[in-house]
Formats: sequence, C-alpha cells, structure tokens
Amino acid sequence: MKFNINEVSNILKEEIKQYKTKLGISKVGRVVEVGDGIARIYGLDDVMSGEMLEFENGVPGEVFNLDENSVGAVIYGKFDQVREGSDVRATGKLLSIPVGDALLGRVVNALCQPVDGGANIETNTSRWIETEAPGIAGRQPVKQPLQTGIKSIDSMIPIGRGQRELIIGDRKTGKTSIALDTIINQKDKNVICIYVAIGQKDSTVAEIVDTLKRHNAMAYTMVIVASAADSAPMQYIAPYTGCTLAEYFMYDKHQDTLCVYDDLSKHAVAYRQLSLLLRRPPGREAYPGDIFYLHSRLLERSAKLSEKLGGGSMTALPIVETLERQMSAYIPTNVISITDGQIYLDKDLFYSGIRPAIDVGISVSRVGGNAQVDAMKKVAARLRLELAAHRELQDFARMGTELDSSSQAQLDRGNRMVELLKQPQFSPMGVGRQVITIYAGSAGLLDDTPQKEVSHFMTAFLDWLTSKHPDYIDQIDKTGKFETSLAEQIKEAFGTFKTMSKSGSLK
Repeated sequence: MKFNINEVSNILKEEIKQYKTKLGISKVGRVVEVGDGIARIYGLDDVMSGEMLEFENGVPGEVFNLDENSVGAVIYGKFDQVREGSDVRATGKLLSIPVGDALLGRVVNALCQPVDGGANIETNTSRWIETEAPGIAGRQPVKQPLQTGIKSIDSMIPIGRGQRELIIGDRKTGKTSIALDTIINQKDKNVICIYVAIGQKDSTVAEIVDTLKRHNAMAYTMVIVASAADSAPMQYIAPYTGCTLAEYFMYDKHQDTLCVYDDLSKHAVAYRQLSLLLRRPPGREAYPGDIFYLHSRLLERSAKLSEKLGGGSMTALPIVETLERQMSAYIPTNVISITDGQIYLDKDLFYSGIRPAIDVGISVSRVGGNAQVDAMKKVAARLRLELAAHRELQDFARMGTELDSSSQAQLDRGNRMVELLKQPQFSPMGVGRQVITIYAGSAGLLDDTPQKEVSHFMTAFLDWLTSKHPDYIDQIDKTGKFETSLAEQIKEAFGTFKTMSKSGSLK
C-alpha cells in the first residue's frame, strides 16, 4: 500500500490550523462523607450558597451549608452513584430547569426529566428555580374568579385568580379531590395547571394522572412527581419546580395558571430531614428555624400581575394534612398565616355523607365577594350565615329541644340546602347551573320536596331546563348577571316542571 505524503501533510496542517489551546479552570473538591442525599465536601473554599455542583457521573447537587472547613450539599437524583472520595466540580451557576410548552401533558420529576416513558423534553428556555416574588407595584387586586366547579366553594369560599387558598383537613377527607375537580373544571378556560405530588405513593400518582387523562385535562396540565420513594432533596425542590413552570406561563406568556402543592406537610418533613442531616439546629417539633421562610418564599410568588407586566396570574392551592384536627400545630398555623384563606374539610362531615365535607364555620376566603360573579354574589350573599344558623338549630334539635314552627321550617330548609350542596367527585358544575341550584334552595322552591329526593329532583330539573330553556343558563354563564326577570322565569319554569313530574308527563 502506498501513502500519498502530500495528502497526509495537508491533513495534518489543516488539523494544526483548527487546533486552539483553551485552558479550562474549574474548582474541584472531594466528597468526604455521603448518605441519604447529603454530601460533605472538602476543598471547595470559594463556592456560594445555592451554587450548583456536578458530582461524578453527572449527578447534580446544590450547596446548602458553608461550614468552616467543609461544604454541606444536597444531591438531586441518584445519590447512590456518589461515593466517598469522588470529585465534585463547582459550576458557578444557580439551579435552573427547562420550561416551555413542551412540558404540557407530561409527567416529570423535580428536575423536569420525564418519568412517563415518553420522549425527551426539547426546549430552548430555562428559568432559575429560586426567584424573587413580584413586589406590590407589580401586582393588582385579586378580582377575577377562578371557578372550581364545586357549588359549596364557588358560592361561599370563592377563589380568585392570583389568590393562595389553603386546603386543609385530616387524612382521607377529600383534599386532593377538590384540587383535581378544580383542575378538571379549567378545561376551555385558558388556564395552565400544574399539579405537584410530594411524598405520595407512586400508585396514587398514577391514579391521579389516569383521572386527569380520562377527563381530558392533561392537555393543559403538567404533573411534577417527587414520590415517597424519591430522596428528601427531590421532595424539597419539587414545589419550587412547579412554581417556576407556572411563572414561565405567567410572565412570558401572560397566561393564568393554577398550581396545586400536594402536600406541604410532607414538604416540610423532607426539609426537616435535610436540615437535621446537615446538622442545622432544630427548633419547635425539630423543624429548623427557617421553616416559615420555606413556605412563604414559595407562596408569595403567587400573584395577579399588573397590566404593565402582562396581567398573567398564578393561583396557588397548597394542601396541608392535619393530625386529629390539630389546626394549631406548627406547619398548619404557619401556612394559614401565609395564605389568603382556607378550605377546612371535616372528618365527621365526610363520614356522615356530606361531600365535599367543607366546614363553612372555619373555612374562609379573605378575597371574599371580590372574586365572585354578580349572579353568585346575589343568590349566595346570606348562604354562609344561613348554614351556620342551621348548624346551631341542629345542635338544639339533637338535645331534644322543642322548636317552634318557624325554627322547624328554617331547619328543614337548611337540611335541603345541605343536600343541594352535595356534589359527586369529578363532576364540576358551570356557574349558571350553580346559581339556579342555590336560588332554588334559598327561595324555598324545594320546601315541599322530600329531603332525600332534593338532589335528584334538582338534577332532573337542570337537565330539563337545559333541553327546554337553554338560554336561561347561557344568559348567566355569558353575562354573570342574575336579573329579577330571569329569576321569575326560572320560578315559573320550576313550577311547570314540578307539575309535569307529578302528572308523569315527563316520561
């Protein structure tokens, strides 16, 4: 075989021309201790708190503690791949995640890596996970309603776009169901939804994703998963990831977003675990001293932005689990003080068949009627007071106290209203149907209907009204008004329906 010397020399000259000497300088330390997602590192003297680290095998981490002779860091991802003695490189960057429309409909982990078996997520945009909340000048008052589709919430504890409404209650009282109903109800309402599952079983998360798919809600929803099998660092960072994704749509796309954090009790436990492993001094209930700041810096990022910033919004629905109704425990009181109201779910109401099991006495929305359409404000203005009075009358009746005729009539109407406010899971209701339902109960149109048949009778009436007089419901949905003339027409239609149902002509 003959070699062409000229050809070889030309190739070598070309390679020499393209060669550029580049000196790469990076700060490198060494892992001296590792375990449970925490690493202690020696040799990184100049790193910053919150700076991203890169362990061997490309495993990411973040600087948490700056001690005198070492650095305490958390490891995101597969911490079992990090060994004592392995090298760690400082990146000089803060933790950021990819954001964009490509994440819609996907199930990802806290670093936005897909866990649904789908293709890799391709996006050109990224955002820092930790950012400052908008200031007072960058916000506007919360006045646009975010409809949950749940009668008892939209009528008595309204939620506005940009609000932070806590869902709180004991285990297995329907907290997640309310959040999922709210997400399902945002279909065709131009609201991007982010559901963050923290410390839940993988089977539970799979069931939630399946529910969202069955109701065609995944098209506008992203699910961030940091399950019980994931490390404490991943559970700690998950809600900030969800918030960052929502901020992309709020700031860059000027859209309304809804962020569900399910739940912040497990989030606080994960942060406590991190802090204790990093040997931070424990405080009340062994939580570190900055546990309040943990949740306040997350929830304060929810806002209704000013028109100058595009007018987008982020509505937060944090969930907190109580133990035996202990709302005065450390984490519940912290989150209650940060949020703009709470929806309290009572275990006794749940087991007695009242679902959603909302205790209207403790539940409150600090935005109030500002986040309600005029029609709902008109028909539900006294509903909370009437239900509270009904609860007191029930207590009197249980003690065997004899009630006069007017009190008995008030008690009977209250019982019917409680029946009307019951709602099956995953069946959100439009504003028009909600307003007509509450009007029928408060105006006494159902006073002569047996209590057990109230809910079924009202559903049948709404279906009949939809087929015979759809303009009544559409008028409320489109205008948000409930005029006196429309109320009279509905009352007349109700009488017609009642007569037809008694005569059997509906069949």
